[in-house]
Amino acid sequence: MSTAVLATRATFADVLDRLREHFVVEHNPTDAVWSPAELIRRLQGKHGVMSTGSERFDAAVLDACPQLRAVCNVGVGYNNIDVEACSARGVIVTNTPDVLTETTADFGFALMMATARRITESERAVRRGEWTRTGIHDHFAGSDVHGATLGILGMGRIGQAIARRGSAGFGMRVIYHNRTRLAPALEAAAGASYVDKATLLRQADHLVLVLPYTPASHHAIGAAELALMKQSATLTNIARGGIVDDAALAAALRAGTIAAAGLDVFEGEPAIHPALLDLPNVVITPHIGSATLRTRRAMAALAADNLVAALGRGPDAGHPPTPVNPGVERR
Repeated sequence: MSTAVLATRATFADVLDRLREHFVVEHNPTDAVWSPAELIRRLQGKHGVMSTGSERFDAAVLDACPQLRAVCNVGVGYNNIDVEACSARGVIVTNTPDVLTETTADFGFALMMATARRITESERAVRRGEWTRTGIHDHFAGSDVHGATLGILGMGRIGQAIARRGSAGFGMRVIYHNRTRLAPALEAAAGASYVDKATLLRQADHLVLVLPYTPASHHAIGAAELALMKQSATLTNIARGGIVDDAALAAALRAGTIAAAGLDVFEGEPAIHPALLDLPNVVITPHIGSATLRTRRAMAALAADNLVAALGRGPDAGHPPTPVNPGVERR
C-alpha cells in the first residue's frame, strides 16, 4: 500500500517534488484555509501531513484520522497542535526552528522601529494629502531607538537575535525576562541583562514580545501590565496572538497609557479587533515575520525533510531533524 501525505497550504513546487519521491501527495494549490471537517476529510488515508498554524490538530482530529503518523508544521510555533494528544497516539510532531531566526528578528526590529518613528502613520497622512507644512516642532515626532532601553519578553533564539541587533547595532540598553534565565555566556553575547517582569515593563522604552503561546502565557500582557509601562513606551508583538489582550491594548492606546504598538499577530487572526483598526498609533502587518522567499523556502524544505524522515524514508529515516516530541513510538 502506498504511503500518502497531505500538504495543507500552497507551497513550493520543488518541495512537493521532494515529497513525491517518496509518497503519494495531495496538496492545496488554492491555499484555502480548510474547516476542521474538511481537514479531517482530506486527511483520510494520509499517513503524514505538512501543516501550518492555520490548522488545529487536537484529539478529535487525531481520533478521526487513526492512520496519521506525523504532523510536520511549517513554522517554529506549534500551539495549533496538541502535542500531548499526538504523543499519546504515537504521532510524531516536528517544527522548523533556526531557519527563520534571523529573518524574524530583522522583521521584529523593523516593526519596532516603524512603530517608534510613526512611519505608517505619517505615510498615511501623506497619501491623504495632509503634508501641507514643514518645520512644525512636533510634526509626527516619535521616539528614539538608538540609546533607548529595549525590553524583550521571551528570550529564545529570536529574542536573542533581536537583543544583538539592539545592543550592538543601536547602542541600546537591553533587558529581558524569560521563564528561565540565560546562561552568562548567552547573556553576554546578546548584550542583555535579566530582570523580573515588572521591572521589564516599567523600564522598557520599547517592549518586544517573542515568547511562545501556551495557556500560561495567554494574556501575558493585559490591562495591569500595560499600566506599568511608560506613557512614551511602544509595544511590538511578533510572537502569537493571545499573548496580548487586544481589547485591553486598544483601550490603553486610546487612553495614552502607552504611545504606540506594532502588531504582526492577533487574537483570532485573520480577524482583528476592530478598535485596533481605528487607531492611528498602531502599525499592523498580517503575520509576516518570516516572510522572505529564502526563509519561507527553507521552512518548507525543512518541514518536508521532517515528514520524509518521520515516515521512515530517506537518509534520516526514523529520525526527523527537528522533532518536538522526540522518542515517540507508533502505537
